[in-house]
Amino acid sequence: DEFISSPPRKTVRFGGTLSEILLKYEKGDTTDFELLKHQLSDPDIKDAQIINWLHEFRSSVAYLTKELAQLVNILLKLPWLRRSREVVEEYLGFLGNLVSAQTVHLRPCLRMIVSQFVPPRITIREDDVDISDSDDDDENLSENFDTCHRALQTVARYVPSTPQFLMPILVEYFPFINKSERTLECYVHNLLRVTVYLPTLRLQILELIIEKLLKLDVSTPQQDIEDAEETADNCASEEKSTEEGLFDMEEDEDRKGNKVVSSSSERMAHPLAERLDILMTILFSYIKDVCHVDGKLDINNTKDLYRDLVSVFDKLILPTHASCHVQYFMFYICSFKLGLAEAFLDHLWKKLQDPNNPSVIRQTAGSYIGSFLARAKFIPVVTVKACLDLLVNWLHKYIDNQDAGANAYCDVALHGPFYSTCQAVFYTLVFRHKQLLDGNLRKGLAYLQSLNFERIVMCQLNPLKICIPSVVNLFAAITRKYQLVFCYTIIERNNRQFIPVVRSGTGGDLVQTCTNPLDSFFPFDPYILKRSKKTIDPMYQFWEELSAEDLENLKKPIKKGTSEDEDDDFLKGETPQNDGVAEIAPNSYESNTRSPLSSIGSPADCSVPYPL
Repeated sequence: DEFISSPPRKTVRFGGTLSEILLKYEKGDTTDFELLKHQLSDPDIKDAQIINWLHEFRSSVAYLTKELAQLVNILLKLPWLRRSREVVEEYLGFLGNLVSAQTVHLRPCLRMIVSQFVPPRITIREDDVDISDSDDDDENLSENFDTCHRALQTVARYVPSTPQFLMPILVEYFPFINKSERTLECYVHNLLRVTVYLPTLRLQILELIIEKLLKLDVSTPQQDIEDAEETADNCASEEKSTEEGLFDMEEDEDRKGNKVVSSSSERMAHPLAERLDILMTILFSYIKDVCHVDGKLDINNTKDLYRDLVSVFDKLILPTHASCHVQYFMFYICSFKLGLAEAFLDHLWKKLQDPNNPSVIRQTAGSYIGSFLARAKFIPVVTVKACLDLLVNWLHKYIDNQDAGANAYCDVALHGPFYSTCQAVFYTLVFRHKQLLDGNLRKGLAYLQSLNFERIVMCQLNPLKICIPSVVNLFAAITRKYQLVFCYTIIERNNRQFIPVVRSGTGGDLVQTCTNPLDSFFPFDPYILKRSKKTIDPMYQFWEELSAEDLENLKKPIKKGTSEDEDDDFLKGETPQNDGVAEIAPNSYESNTRSPLSSIGSPADCSVPYPL
C-alpha cells in the first residue's frame, strides 16, 4: 500500500547532469540552462525532484559564481520550508555548501531567510479584487520559524562575518507599523531569538526594536488611547442594553441556574495601541527569560542585559519627550534586584548633575528620578531617603551658588535642571511621605525638617511658580500639615503675578494660561496597555484619590506635642499603599483645570483650600 500511494521518484531528466548543463552554458549553449530554470521554477515541483536537484547542486557549488546569480536566486525561491523533512535537511546542507564556497551569495541567502520571519502572504479574492494578507492561521508557522533559525545558524557557522551583513537586512525587512499585529509580533519575536545565538547583535537588535516601539508610542498619545477605550465601552454598553431588551426572558432563565460572569476583552480599541501592547508583552517576556535560568535570577545575564538596555535608554528614550509606555522596560528589569534600581538611579543622578549635558536631558533625568522613586514599589524607604539627601543637598548648593550671582531670579531657561529637581523632590514626598514617617513619627519629622524645604521654597528662584500646580498644591498641604514649610503665601503671590497669554487666531482671541512652564512629564505615569500592564501592576505604586475627610484633615496641622506613636488619620488614605487601587484622576503632567475623569492612577489636580 505504501509503495502504491507514494509518488514515483523522478530518475530521468531532460538536459543531462547539472555539471554538463553549466559547462554548456559557459560555452554559450543556453537551451538546457533555460530548461533547468524552468524546471526549478515549476510551482508543482515534487519533493523528490527538489532533493535530486539540490544533491547535484551541493556537489557543483564551485560552478555557482557571481555570473550565475540569477540561477541562485531561483534556488533561493524554492518552496523548501513547507516540504518534507528530507527536503529541509537537503536544503540546509545546500545553503551551508553555497555560502562556504561562494560568499558572494551570502546577502541573498540572508535575505531569503529573514523574509521568512513573518507569516506567508496569501491572496484573498473579494468582489473581484485580490487582497493580499498574511496567513495567520498557518499551523506549521512555529516549526517553520525554528527551521529558519537553524538555517541562519548554519550560515553563521560557515561564515563568521554573517552578523555584520545580517543587521542591515534585519532593519530593511522590519514590517511597517500598519501591518497586521501578527506580522509585527512574529518578526519581533524572531529578531529576539536571533540575539540568543548571535549575541554580538543583541544591542543593535534591541535598539531597532525599541526605536520602532517608540515610534508607535509617540504616535499614540495616552489621551487618544483613553478616548478610544471610552468610545468602545460606550458602544459595547449600548449593544448590551439592546440585547438585554430583546432577550430578557432568556437571560432571566439563565440567571436562575447559572452565575453570570462578565469578562472584558483584553484587546485595545486603538489599533496602534493594540500593536504596541502585543510587542511590549513580547519584550517583557524576553527580559524575564534572559535574566532567569531555571526560574532563578542569573546575575551575570541580568547585568549584561541591563547594560544593553541602559545604553538603548540613553540613546533613544531619554531624548524623547512624553513617551508613555516603552520606557517601562527599565522599570521592569530594575524590579529584579534592588542593586539594578539603585544603579539606574545613580545613572540618572549623574546625568542630572553633569553641567556638560544639555539642559533638556538633565531636566528629563530629573523627571525620571522623581517618577521612579514615587512609583516603584520595590524601592525601599532607605533608598528613597538616600536619593532625597542627594537631590536636596544639590538644590541647597545650587541656591548657594546663585545667591551671590546676577541670575538669582525665576527663569526656566536659566535654571531648568534646578526646577526639574525641585519637582522630583516634591513629587517623591507627595507619594512617599507616609512611609518616611511610618513607625516613628518624631524621627521621621526630624528627618524631613533636616531637609530644610523652607529655604528651597523661599529662595529667589521661586520653584513653586514653575512646578506643576497639582504637585505644588499637594506638597504645600503635606508640608503645612507637618509644619515643615508654609507655601500658601508664595502660591498666592505667584497667582497674582501670573499673566495669561493671549493668542490671536482665525477663530478669534484665545486666552491661554501656561500651567507647565517646564514642559515636564512623569515618565512612569500609569501604564494603560491591557495585556502588558499585568506585568507592571504588581510592582507599581498607584495613587489613591483623596477623600473629603483627607482634604479636611489637610487643613489641620499636627500639634507640637504629638506623640511619636500617635496615629495620623491623614496618612491612612492620602498616600499610595503597597496594595493601592487605581482611582480616577487626571494625568499628573496635565493642567490643573482638566476634568477628573480623564485618566487613571495619577495625583488628583486638586486645589487644597487655603487656611484662613
